[in-house]
Amino acid sequence: MERLFKTYKRKFIIFVAVCAAVLITSYVATVISLPDRITILEGEEYVYHFKSPFFVSVKANKKGVVSLYGNKETIEREYLSLSNPISLKSRKHGSVSLRMRVFGLIPLKTVQVDVVPNKSIIACGNTVGVRLDIQGVLVLGISDVETQNGKRTTPAKNSGIRQGDLLIGINDKKLDNIGELIKEIDKSRGGRIKIRYKHGNNVNETYIKPEISAEDEKFHIGLWVRDSTAGIGTLTFYDPTSGCFGALGHGVADIDTGIIMPVASGEILESNILAVKKGQQGSPGELKGVFIEDRSILGVIKKNCEHGIYGILGEGAENRLNGRLLPVGLRSQVKEGPAVILANVDEKHVNEYSIVIQKVLKQNINGSKGMMIKITDKRLLNETGGIVQGMSGSPIIQNGRIIGAVTHVLISKPDTGYGIFIETMLKNMVDQDRQNLDKAG
Repeated sequence: MERLFKTYKRKFIIFVAVCAAVLITSYVATVISLPDRITILEGEEYVYHFKSPFFVSVKANKKGVVSLYGNKETIEREYLSLSNPISLKSRKHGSVSLRMRVFGLIPLKTVQVDVVPNKSIIACGNTVGVRLDIQGVLVLGISDVETQNGKRTTPAKNSGIRQGDLLIGINDKKLDNIGELIKEIDKSRGGRIKIRYKHGNNVNETYIKPEISAEDEKFHIGLWVRDSTAGIGTLTFYDPTSGCFGALGHGVADIDTGIIMPVASGEILESNILAVKKGQQGSPGELKGVFIEDRSILGVIKKNCEHGIYGILGEGAENRLNGRLLPVGLRSQVKEGPAVILANVDEKHVNEYSIVIQKVLKQNINGSKGMMIKITDKRLLNETGGIVQGMSGSPIIQNGRIIGAVTHVLISKPDTGYGIFIETMLKNMVDQDRQNLDKAG
C-alpha cells in the first residue's frame, strides 16, 4: 500500500512539474509573441492572431483611442481568450497602453498602440538644402590657450564642461549663438564668467576664467564650439492638409560629436545637384549641390530627432515640389520583394528607381533601420554606385503605397542600406502638428 502511494505521489509530482513547465513555456512564448508596440490607421479595424492558451484581462490607460471588437469607445477592463482572434478598432489618432494580465491577476505584458492618421500624403524625393541653428552653442572639444608669457593653460579643464555639452546661458543671460559668447568673454576682461550648460538631460552651472592668447591678444576660454550646420538631404513627404513635412529619416547630427542638434530655428531651401561623387566599397558617395538662395524658403524646421527633421511648408511651396499623392503603408503591409524609390540625383529632376526590400527588421520597428534595401536599378547604380549621402529621405514605395524612406548605406556595400518605416516618421509629424495646435490654442 505504501509503495503504491509513493508511486502515485511520484506520478503526481511529475504531472505537476510537467504542467508547470508547459504553463511557464506558454507564458514566456506568449510574452515573446505579443508585440511591444502596434501601429494602426485611424478608423480601421485590425484582427490579430496570437494563438495563446491564456485567458487575459485587458485595460487601457486612455479612453477613446481604440476599442475591442468595436463594442465600446474605450477598454475599461475586458476579458478575452488569446486563443481566439482579437479585433482592435481604432477611433482617433493618439497612443494608448493596453495592460494585459493572465486570469486578471498575473501581469503579462503592456502593449502600446499608436493610431496614426489614415490619410494620403505627398511623396516627394526632391533634394533640399537644410540649414539649422542650434538651441545654444555646442561644445566640440577643449583646447589649450598659449598665454603671453609663453605658458599653455586650459581654462575650461576643471569647469566640468565636456565635448558634446550644450552651452545655454552666460552671466545669467540666455545664450543663443557664438557671437553672444565671444561678446561676453571680451567684456569679462579676464574676470570669471558664469556658464550654464546641459550635459545630457542635466543642467549645470560653472565658472571659467578667460586667458589672453598670445596669438591674437584676445580673451579665450579654450572651447571649440558650433552654433549652426548646413547640408543637402531629401524631402520625404508633406501632408497636403496641414502642410507638415518630414525629411531625411534620421536626425541631423554634429559631424564631430555625433550628437543630434537641438533646433532653435531652421529652414529647408530649394537645391540644385551639380555633381555626384560615386559610392565605392569602403568609400561612401555624395550628392554635391548648391542652395538656391534667391528664392523664398520652402519651409521652416521645427523638430530634429533621430527619425528625421520635421516642420511646416511655406506658402506656395507645394507648387515648387514634385510629388505623388499616395496612401500610407504600415509596417505590417511591407513585404520583402520589389519596390521603388524616388530620388533626385540630377539637377532638380526626381526619378523613380527600382530596389528590392531584402529584409523587414522586426526588432527595429521604431528605429531608423526598419528594413534592409538593395538598389537594383542599373541607371542609379551607374550614376551613383548605389545609396549616397544626400539621398537620405528618398521615399520608398511598394504596391502603390508610401512605406518608408532611405536612411543609411552600408559602407562595405554601397548598393545596400536601410530604410525607416513611414509610420515612424508620421508619428513625429503628428506630434509636431499637435504642438502647433497647442500653441495656437
